Amino acid sequence: MRNRHLFTPLTLRGRTVRNRLWVAPMCQYSAEDRDGMPTDWHLVHLGSFAHGGAGAVLTEATAVSPEGRISPQDLGLWNDAQRDAFARIVAALHACGASAGVQLAHAGRKASTHRAWDDTRGSVALADGGWETVAPSAIAFPGLAQPRALDESGIRAVVEDFAAAATRAKDAGFDLVEVHAAHGYLLHEFLSPLSNQRTDAYGGSFDNRVRLLLEVVDAVRAAIGDDLILVVRFSATDWTDGGWTIDETVEAVRLVAAHGADLVDISSGGNVADARIPVGPGYQVPFAARIRAETGVPTAAVGMIDSAAQAEQVLVTGQADVVLSGREMLRNPHFALRAARDLDADLSATPPQLTRGFA
Repeated sequence: MRNRHLFTPLTLRGRTVRNRLWVAPMCQYSAEDRDGMPTDWHLVHLGSFAHGGAGAVLTEATAVSPEGRISPQDLGLWNDAQRDAFARIVAALHACGASAGVQLAHAGRKASTHRAWDDTRGSVALADGGWETVAPSAIAFPGLAQPRALDESGIRAVVEDFAAAATRAKDAGFDLVEVHAAHGYLLHEFLSPLSNQRTDAYGGSFDNRVRLLLEVVDAVRAAIGDDLILVVRFSATDWTDGGWTIDETVEAVRLVAAHGADLVDISSGGNVADARIPVGPGYQVPFAARIRAETGVPTAAVGMIDSAAQAEQVLVTGQADVVLSGREMLRNPHFALRAARDLDADLSATPPQLTRGFA
């Protein structure tokens, strides 16, 4: 058995995650009755990654308010019944030795949409259970309904919703909370000049465009206290001229770290419908590598990292501190155990019921 970076524990805020191969947030669009409640599907889905050896398991984008859902079938954490349903899932993840994380999100102008597998595309009509969406500016994402620009009271409500959801996350027993500021959702919309054309304190200059994100980070850190891990997910670039850039992301990472974030999760894109993105194995890793090198902030890499050797190489070369896996985990919920076996690494996370498959 060899000492592999991928299976070295990581300690942040005094909480130790058993390894550095984590499950990325992945939407399931499976809340029944449109009430944002996690179900047995979510218990089995997320639990499979935990007994499959992952270090931390993050929920899908979990809305901080009903209007923050991407689709009517998204999960939420805006009431105590949802909190209690999540507590059952957190307990199951802990029982399998994994750390539990929740991604708190507001979809902004990309909210109230049909699921990817629905026959209908675009925004859900009000008559069919959809709702008015909000954004920094009244600029529609192509193919979706025009949003309403948030006024200052609406912005304050967003901050309060994130804080309230974070409190519920702590009460449910989560170990880490991720603030979703990527993929063209509300906080990313405020960051990018392409979607934020405000002329008040929340638009224009870089300092103004990051203001809401910092207010949310401050509110979430205050809500969860000093002992929970706080992660922020960024889209490092809009991949489009005039949009959010990697240079701005580097500076924003320095700021969120100063405001209490412990780790940043680096993705890209999502705010521009026709961005030309050179998708390929590990295509987003260089962004994480640059951010880690220039800021010193612990960094997670994500994006088509599909093999044990590839994930190990990202860590060995110092490009990131954590690897988040999405599609490969969907294909194989036991990817972490298989990676440990392939790397001749520590297999102590293997449940005894599965030992014959990984010995």
